[in-house]
Amino acid sequence: MESLSSAIAYKPSLNSGEIIDLRQRQTLASQFNCSFPNHKVIFCKTCSANNLALRNTWNSINLFQCRSNASHVEGPQIENDTVKELRRKKLGIFVSGGGSNFQAIHDASSRGLIHGDVSVLVTDKASCGGAEYARDKGIPVLLFPRSKNCPEGLSSIDLINALRTFEVDFLLLAGYLKLIPTELVQAYPKCILNIHPSLLPAFGGKGFYGMKVHRAVIASGARFSGPTVHFVDEHYDTGLILAQRVVPVLANDTPEQLAARVLHEEHNVYAEVVAALCEDRIVWRDDGVPLIRSKANPHEYY
Repeated sequence: MESLSSAIAYKPSLNSGEIIDLRQRQTLASQFNCSFPNHKVIFCKTCSANNLALRNTWNSINLFQCRSNASHVEGPQIENDTVKELRRKKLGIFVSGGGSNFQAIHDASSRGLIHGDVSVLVTDKASCGGAEYARDKGIPVLLFPRSKNCPEGLSSIDLINALRTFEVDFLLLAGYLKLIPTELVQAYPKCILNIHPSLLPAFGGKGFYGMKVHRAVIASGARFSGPTVHFVDEHYDTGLILAQRVVPVLANDTPEQLAARVLHEEHNVYAEVVAALCEDRIVWRDDGVPLIRSKANPHEYY
């Protein structure tokens, strides 16, 4: 049986017809709900079977395995229990341009700083720098969305099925300028991240991207800017904020100078957040706000 990955070894970009044909010849992993009423471990409510093993002190449960299909709604919050095995997560990255954040994440993964691997790249521009970088590294490239200018692109449903074929855990937007369709947001609840070059909710929304953001920040007289990592919802830049870094706006800054300083922080904070995501260190406060549990001290959050 031909696999999707082997097919892409011969053709880096797959169109919708080829995805459908391959999908029909493969069996996707079934999903099920699991939960354990344990005073020691509060784990995800919606899970699928795979390789995340947690040691539990409760006598009736010695070991169970669970693979996250949505960001952990209530944890895991682990007190004295330790993570015995942590499965490497599979990442799908979306780009429209050069993909410097994509490259930074891929580099951090290659150096062992992220417990996950970039399994597939999604782009709306087949010849962009990010797509070329992916092909050079042997990373499969999918074209999305289908349009008049890109008839070989995938539909939303075909993209979802392709991502499931690659067994992607999390989606990361890294300079992808298209609005993510509702179907994709619903298929990956609390599993899609984006990075924006301002301190949201300021200077966000439709039309605010790239140098336009930095020009607006300087023109406003704001004294601080910086990147924001947030969860993706059905709108531009309105998802829950997960992490931010503050960058000073200097008196004589040009948009290019400010952009360079913000981009440097983007590369750092995005890689750190993705590392936390892959290590299941994203937790949710009772009011629905996401936090990152410190790796050095599990009782500290930021």
